[in-house]
Amino acid sequence: MILFLQILYYILNIYFYVLIAYVLLSWIPDIRETKFYYYLHQVADPYMRLFRGILVFGQMDFTPIVGFFLYMFGLQFFQAFIASL
Repeated sequence: MILFLQILYYILNIYFYVLIAYVLLSWIPDIRETKFYYYLHQVADPYMRLFRGILVFGQMDFTPIVGFFLYMFGLQFFQAFIASL
């Protein structure tokens, strides 16, 4: 059971880095046309879509920051849960 939870934690940690790559690469207009970005979008967008449009100032969308904070808090909570077992 603990091994399964640790593997799940590492998968969720990798997903966090996928989210960071998705946001950073979204700043480059030409890369949005590539297959790599298409697949990255397919993986990361379901989570990021939950927060879209919450903190928009002008043309800047700061909602990925909210998503990152919530994801990191959840990841830290999950890690503490695994450590308590």
